[in-house]
Amino acid sequence: MITIDDLLAQNKLWVGEKKAQDTEYFNKLSRAQEPHTLWIGCSDSRVSVNIITGTAPGEIFVHRNVANLIVSTDFNLLTVVEYAVDVLKVGQIVVCGHEQCGGIEAVLSQPDDFDLIFVRKWLKPIQDTYRIHKQEIDALDDMGQRVTRLAELNTLEQAHNLAQNYIVQRAWKKGSSLRIHGLMYCLREGTLRRVIELPD
Repeated sequence: MITIDDLLAQNKLWVGEKKAQDTEYFNKLSRAQEPHTLWIGCSDSRVSVNIITGTAPGEIFVHRNVANLIVSTDFNLLTVVEYAVDVLKVGQIVVCGHEQCGGIEAVLSQPDDFDLIFVRKWLKPIQDTYRIHKQEIDALDDMGQRVTRLAELNTLEQAHNLAQNYIVQRAWKKGSSLRIHGLMYCLREGTLRRVIELPD
């Protein structure tokens, strides 16, 4: 098992490598952040935003939660969106789902009374999406295909939720060219693909 001491030691190595490449790396990074993108993704530890997009620290402002949900009562999310849009002036927002998502799998495979009370409450919007598309999803051959399709549908739904958000609507009314991109990430191949772009 990796301990906190291991993580601290790895941090020292990383700092040393960065300083060896550029002695001013951390000074430059500390001056300001000017991200071009807000990324709203899943908390899954296998989906590391800067790694899968090949971007450097400071380029992407990140918010993550279980199953990349856009919930209108989530003040954490709303704070991030407001700051990104109104202060950082990002040009685009990505809502990114992924294959093999544990939140999606929980909706498809767990009974309503499973023990993770807060997870069950959090995943309610995905349960609603599943109910709407149940016939299509249940007709797919295996669980992997069902999880992927529901993850796609969830990403579409969340992108539309974000487009209806007051902060985004206000920005558009003020003439912002802000774009929303719904993406899916394939863990098996490491690739991203677009599923929706708003406004379309």
